[in-house]
Amino acid sequence: MIRKIAVVLCLLVFVFVTGCMTHVHTIGAGPKGSTVVEQRQWYVLWGLVPINNVNTKAMAAEATDYEIMTQQSALDFIINIFTGWVTVYSRTVTVTK
Repeated sequence: MIRKIAVVLCLLVFVFVTGCMTHVHTIGAGPKGSTVVEQRQWYVLWGLVPINNVNTKAMAAEATDYEIMTQQSALDFIINIFTGWVTVYSRTVTVTK
């Protein structure tokens, strides 16, 4: 019985953890400082159609060496709990210069 519960718990963890992903793109030599610009990107229809346009080039301004990180943060996860039932989802885009 305990083994069945452990298997079910492991499967639930795998189901919830698979949605947490991070993409990192390094432009040039990577970030030289610690300046961080962050915006939230919104999607409808389970992430198929973007609602807003996050312009990472504008976020980086005139920097030539920076890093772009897109992820579903803990705050996004909490927001998505409440907005997911109407198929609206968010993720965070962070530019470090």
